[in-house]
Amino acid sequence: MTKYITTPIYYVNDIPHIGHAYTTILVDMFKKYQELKGNSCILLTGTDEHGQKIENSAKMKNKSPQEYADSISFKFRSLWDSFNISYDYFIRTTDSYHNIGVKKAFEVMFSNGDIYKDYYEGNYCVSCETFFTKRQLLDNLLCPDCGKETTALREESYFFRLSKYQDKLLEWYKQDVIFPLHKKNEVIRFVESGLSDLSITRSTFKWGIELPKSINDNKHIIYVWLDALLSYITPLGFGNNKENKMKLFDDATHFVGKDILRFHAVYWPAFLFSLNLPLPKKIYAHGWWLIDGAKMSKSVGNVVNPKEIADTYGLETMRYFLISEVSFGQDGDFSIKALTKRANSELSDKLGNLLNRLLGMSEKYFNFNIESSDFSLFENEIDNVNNIINSLDSYMENMMPNKYLEELWSIFDIANITITKHSPWEMIKNNKKDVSSLLVFIANILAKGALMVYPILPQSSIKIMESLGINESFYKDIIKESKMIKKFTLTKIPPLFPKLEVKEEQLNKTKEIKDKQVKEEVNLRQFDKLDIRIGKILSAKKVKDSTKLLVFSIDFGEFGVRQIVSGIANFYKESDLVGINVCAIINLKPSKIRGIISEGMLLTAEDSDGNLELLRLNIKHGSKVC
Repeated sequence: MTKYITTPIYYVNDIPHIGHAYTTILVDMFKKYQELKGNSCILLTGTDEHGQKIENSAKMKNKSPQEYADSISFKFRSLWDSFNISYDYFIRTTDSYHNIGVKKAFEVMFSNGDIYKDYYEGNYCVSCETFFTKRQLLDNLLCPDCGKETTALREESYFFRLSKYQDKLLEWYKQDVIFPLHKKNEVIRFVESGLSDLSITRSTFKWGIELPKSINDNKHIIYVWLDALLSYITPLGFGNNKENKMKLFDDATHFVGKDILRFHAVYWPAFLFSLNLPLPKKIYAHGWWLIDGAKMSKSVGNVVNPKEIADTYGLETMRYFLISEVSFGQDGDFSIKALTKRANSELSDKLGNLLNRLLGMSEKYFNFNIESSDFSLFENEIDNVNNIINSLDSYMENMMPNKYLEELWSIFDIANITITKHSPWEMIKNNKKDVSSLLVFIANILAKGALMVYPILPQSSIKIMESLGINESFYKDIIKESKMIKKFTLTKIPPLFPKLEVKEEQLNKTKEIKDKQVKEEVNLRQFDKLDIRIGKILSAKKVKDSTKLLVFSIDFGEFGVRQIVSGIANFYKESDLVGINVCAIINLKPSKIRGIISEGMLLTAEDSDGNLELLRLNIKHGSKVC
């Protein structure tokens, strides 16, 4: 049966970062491993392009949502192409066939009685494009996933009967489909706490897929997560005029970040139950890449650009570091120094140097032609190597690629130790035959290692195999059947892994990242100079000939009514602001903005997408923030 594996459908609110690269490289690794074993495998990736966040980001860039989505989606696809990712499908949720399939899915679920219309009253996180009940919120206001402030709203919505599938989901989890297991337990606890029906349409913005005509309701668009999750099956022909390849979904595996596990392990299987489709065989949830323990964020300025890392240190080096540095499911700390250290000690000193030693001695003693059928000197070593190779499959199938590499690298240790033990530079003086046997033994270790490292280092693996005069067809004999190749005609190649040095510009960027994470320290006396007060907004009006500025009249209690100008017009309607309590610095020197006196500064927070949100405190206006 052909395996069908997917990356998440990446949200196009910004360019790809190292976390996106990590997921995609993991999936590419898994596909290449399956193909190495002779299994057919199809890989899907793509971009998620609808939703309020995209609409807002496009507006900020003075582009239409489609233009904005086109530009970011192109960057994702171009990056995966430059990284030699072996994807078979690249879906965009703005593709016409996907639009047709999503509408069909909505109709099927509606006809099954799993969709109904009601009013949604609760809290919505724009950043996560997700609704939350009061019991799910942090401090009765904050998003439990990203920690940002949610918006209370009441609007007409279509709902999916998620609660109907609670018991079926809990039964499905018994099959051990979610990895790592501690993530599975988190999902089970979430579902056992009780599922509420899910709002699956929005009516407050327009950038999304409209409801099917059969529903006869043009006020609503389909919830971005229902839209995005269906992208795993619309390229296979679900509900549209593409060739029907839905049989592939019988053996589906999803790779996701831990922050979107709930959507894939709760909402998605429930949708599939409703559509009477098979459920995924496995869902793998990985951790985040952090910088000095902090999650990467555009607003903080600590996002790592994977293209820059690959261009500076090499794509294969980056692949090796990302896969070997952290246990799957755990968070990892990205560091240029750690990357270069691991590359030099493991890629250069162990694997690269071993190949160089083999080529050097083969050239010097045998003109690159080595042959032997007597491996009696190395029987124990051969058994150890074969046992290690035979153990690797379980590590990859259980998504332990760092352990896979750790074990694989131990065969190169065996080779290097064996060379030192037998001292071929001394042995050649009296026993040329045993030296040839030793070099053939080393060549066999490199052949086995080159084949097994192919999923992680495909280009380097091919170069090693070409140097040894073998190819993937040798997998059956030397891996599956543990045979030894008896004759090699070697070809000299340039060193595969030259020693790396930390580039000064990368160190400077890392320093800038750290500097941006925490601004310069201030003492209490400096902070006390700021008079931050709570004010109640009395009025808010747009500034003439400006798209960004609003002029406010704000009551600060005993400190009087003040006029403040603020650049938040793209994020709020004036009418929604009247009557709310906000934070402001009121002892700034008055300034003129567009000819209007501003007597203070409103305090806002900026998220990773550049969206601004006013800081609010529901206490008496005039109160001091201290």
